[in-house]
Amino acid sequence: MTREGLHLAELNVGRLVADTEDPRVAEFMSALDRANGMGKRMPGFVWMMEGSGEPGTGNTEAKIGGDPRFVSNLTVWENVESLEHFVFNTVHKQFYDRRAEWFELMTDQHFVMWWVPIGHQPTLDEALDRLEARKRDGDSDAAFGWAWLKEATLHETKSCAGVAAE
Repeated sequence: MTREGLHLAELNVGRLVADTEDPRVAEFMSALDRANGMGKRMPGFVWMMEGSGEPGTGNTEAKIGGDPRFVSNLTVWENVESLEHFVFNTVHKQFYDRRAEWFELMTDQHFVMWWVPIGHQPTLDEALDRLEARKRDGDSDAAFGWAWLKEATLHETKSCAGVAAE
């Protein structure tokens, strides 16, 4: 469902179990360009923050707290269905299912979505503020997860238990 004048932004944060050069995360690191490239070609994709999904890059916009093992993925989609299809019905799902191999268990919220005006490219700081709002207040119109969206259904059958980064 498309909301008039709005697109869907999402932030997903994780922390790798090892440094980017470590063999334990090599498969994940080598798949980043493929997964990001596929996402950018998906119907409904709008925008991706430079350096999304690339831990320890020189791009300071994508870094969190100066920790090179943090991975942040910030994207904008035309609607819920486009994002949900990419997450749960493409090769991305194979990596999603294996995230516990590459990411530390996150004990607090690490995923958030919110609506943005068409044409808006959120900053990482803005996205982290939304994540904090969701942690503090739970799901709301300002910051939410899959269950908040009536039109989102795939997460109910295709998501895994909360083991690591979404």
